Amino acid sequence: MKITKGKRARAQKVVIYGTEGIGKSSLASQFPEPLFIDTEGSTDNMDVARLDKPTSWIMLNNQIAFIKANPTVCKTLVIDTIDWAESLCVDNLCAMHGKKGIEDFGYGNGYVYAKEEMGRFLNKLQDLIEIGINVVLTAHAQIRKFELPDEMGSYDKYELKLGKKTSSQTAPLVKEWADLLLFCNYKTYLISQEKSTKKKAQGNQRVMYTEHNPAWDAKNRHGLPSELPLDYNSIAHIFKTEEKEEVKKTVQTEFKDEKKEQLQFEQPKYNGDLEAPRIEKTQEEKIMDNFGDIVKEVENTPVEELVDPFIAKPDYIPQPLWDLMQQDNITEDDIKLVTESKGYFPKGTPMSVYNEQGYLTGYIIPKWEGLKQLLKQLKQQ
Repeated sequence: MKITKGKRARAQKVVIYGTEGIGKSSLASQFPEPLFIDTEGSTDNMDVARLDKPTSWIMLNNQIAFIKANPTVCKTLVIDTIDWAESLCVDNLCAMHGKKGIEDFGYGNGYVYAKEEMGRFLNKLQDLIEIGINVVLTAHAQIRKFELPDEMGSYDKYELKLGKKTSSQTAPLVKEWADLLLFCNYKTYLISQEKSTKKKAQGNQRVMYTEHNPAWDAKNRHGLPSELPLDYNSIAHIFKTEEKEEVKKTVQTEFKDEKKEQLQFEQPKYNGDLEAPRIEKTQEEKIMDNFGDIVKEVENTPVEELVDPFIAKPDYIPQPLWDLMQQDNITEDDIKLVTESKGYFPKGTPMSVYNEQGYLTGYIIPKWEGLKQLLKQLKQQ
């Protein structure tokens, strides 16, 4: 049993939400080496690194798994935005259970399923935190009437704009998960007008709030001031702590390696042998030296396997399914192989018929992971 004491430098979980156009994505782009998963296509005019826009919940989860398997691709993962990601989650749940909407489940079960699925998604993001990757979730804000249980009356409050029906279940999960919950807004002043009882709103200063207020949700675990300019430099010191630890480890490692090299250094000895004259290789020999394995593999591969099956998307394949097929290198023939092995359609049935029956969107996409496992088993037989 090990007991530790004191602060520990680690990656941070950040949620940035606010009104539209306030600069959430721009703020997120200033984090250390960010990689965007742009669920709504809002970063096209920004010079940032990004993965393909996820067209399904499964594709989004596969992208998280890719980053976990390749932790050097970024230091910060930005999901822009989490409310659009939640809509992918709801669509996937409805497709899996054959429902048209989240309310069709009955007895509020749909909201519980969405909460559980979002919880599993946040756990996957936690895995990235543990390997040293910061995670930033951006979200839009909405105004909702709020009533205190022990007071009469109500007031308006800014909240995370998650699903209209699912927000009460998923928004608390996201807020509890975050280390840093930042609310971004324009600071507004009310100025009294002469000869009038009305007041005029002014002010265009963009700020971010780090502490809870009756009018918004915010929190931080770093002792930040309650109000800061909407600028990454205001919070940059939080992420530099981790960088200092990395530099310290690197310096120590280099110092050890240098000492090791000094100890192992030996004066080269001359044995008097003359170096044999070098014979210049032909261009063909150079190619075979560098790419011989690839050339032999191509020579032994059937022509039909060398043709790219993903050059153009057929009209009868939905875009979310096409993205998954490209991502996992699964062809139409592979899907037909699995389908025919289960007896869902007669052998030789065109894939366009699959789509007409709703089989592709209602079964294949929700059961994609199971399809991959079954396909692997069939190909091993």
